[in-house]
Amino acid sequence: MSLILTVAELNELYEKATAQAAAPNSASAEFETVQRIDSSLGQGYSRCMMLSPSVELSFSEYDYCQDWQLKVPAHEHLIQISLFVSGQMDCSIHPMLGDGRGYFSGSGISPGYVETYRAGQQAKLINIELEPTVLSNTLLTEQQRQTDPIRQLFKTDVCKTSFYPAITAQMRSLVHQMWNAPYQGAVKQLYLQAKVFELLAIHLDAISNQGAKQKAAPAVGLKPDTVERVYAAREILAKQLEHPPSLLVLAKQVGVCDRTLRRGFKQLYGVTVTGYLTQQRMYRAEQLLRSRQCTVTEAARQVGYGHLGHFAAAFKRQFGITPRQCLAGKLSK
Repeated sequence: MSLILTVAELNELYEKATAQAAAPNSASAEFETVQRIDSSLGQGYSRCMMLSPSVELSFSEYDYCQDWQLKVPAHEHLIQISLFVSGQMDCSIHPMLGDGRGYFSGSGISPGYVETYRAGQQAKLINIELEPTVLSNTLLTEQQRQTDPIRQLFKTDVCKTSFYPAITAQMRSLVHQMWNAPYQGAVKQLYLQAKVFELLAIHLDAISNQGAKQKAAPAVGLKPDTVERVYAAREILAKQLEHPPSLLVLAKQVGVCDRTLRRGFKQLYGVTVTGYLTQQRMYRAEQLLRSRQCTVTEAARQVGYGHLGHFAAAFKRQFGITPRQCLAGKLSK
């Protein structure tokens, strides 16, 4: 059974681990702090930097040793960019992040959600949070603020809008430059702030391009109660990958009709219920194979595939490589 933590409980673990461990090998700065992951969860750290009163940047690396979940209540949300250099993140209100897909969100209200982490899971990422006023009052003209979808970034008492852009070579290059900043002290702070706004400009350009392949949330036309029930259905599937319920049974479990559940999944996650289940099975199988916890046959069984050929075909469609190539360490295409 997975360990379930609240935000307050996780922060206590961070504080305890940070007090007991030395910082990773990096030059210290007044604007930089380091948080360690508690050994009960795994190994890793986050380097957090206040580049200005309105801009926070963090670099994180982790390797978890047990399954656990973080329950986050509804809260006010800042403008946010998250990019995975490697690894993935499973969050109940978003598609799987990582594997070539980033996260860009406007301000507003975030619904409650659950993040799920698994033993053997490794990830390396940067995260940026900006006060919306830094854009609205400083960097954008009134004409720019009124363009759609940039206007979607500035909300107050309504649900935030999120985008899931493809991670480009230009984005990866910027992240590499930021991770390996060639300066120290105040010059480093200025350098990183400039790179943050360069990365932000790339994202703003992407969502301003009507031809960009973006998926936006929240789901228009779904009642809040329906959204919560679709989230609940997603959690059930995530916990029962090996033996998932049928669509009719799943709809009954969360209290909606199967038609509403199908429509909700399509609007929230951009795929059908079956498509979503297949995606999650493949992501879980990839984690098992890359951590070398099991053979290809065992990975197939753990995610609900009795036919090895069907599993291999689905895996290759998802990642562009075979399960055996993944087990051998080959990267996804």
